[in-house]
Amino acid sequence: MDLPFLTGLLGSLVLITGAAWPETKVKHPTKSIKNWLFAIGGLIMLVYSILGYQAGGPVFFVILESLVAVATVLMMLNTPDRVDTPIIGLCGLGLIVWSLTLFEGYNTVFFILGLTGVGLGYALEMGSIQRDSALTAGSLLIALFSYIEASWIFFWLNLFFAIFSGYYLYKGLTKKRR
Repeated sequence: MDLPFLTGLLGSLVLITGAAWPETKVKHPTKSIKNWLFAIGGLIMLVYSILGYQAGGPVFFVILESLVAVATVLMMLNTPDRVDTPIIGLCGLGLIVWSLTLFEGYNTVFFILGLTGVGLGYALEMGSIQRDSALTAGSLLIALFSYIEASWIFFWLNLFFAIFSGYYLYKGLTKKRR
């Protein structure tokens, strides 16, 4: 096993642990173990994506992890949804336009839409149906893109992330119905 693979594996495990970690109400996002796991895992995956790009992989994973880094900062700063949602939305829109200039096929659009969903999910309020919906949909789309690109670390990471996010979405929806 080489360093990039081990980096991706470690980052994935940290992020999956964060996705599986129970959501608890906290006064500030920096007091949440789940958010710290997301932040640390995202940073490790940024390093992994840069190593992968340097080895000839797609630049799109660097873009993904860069947006995740911005969303993580917004999350940890506890910016209101009315502020961070437009910021992530505009960044995602800009990335969609950019991806179309790099157009490598329609799978690029799956990636950018997934990227926007994950970015919004990171930035939205913990425990909200909107956050879990965005993380689930975004992760599924990135898993699809990763499958098409045969990027197995990102595929499995996003598949497991979608499963855990979907679980919390289901819990939130059933709790809301009661």
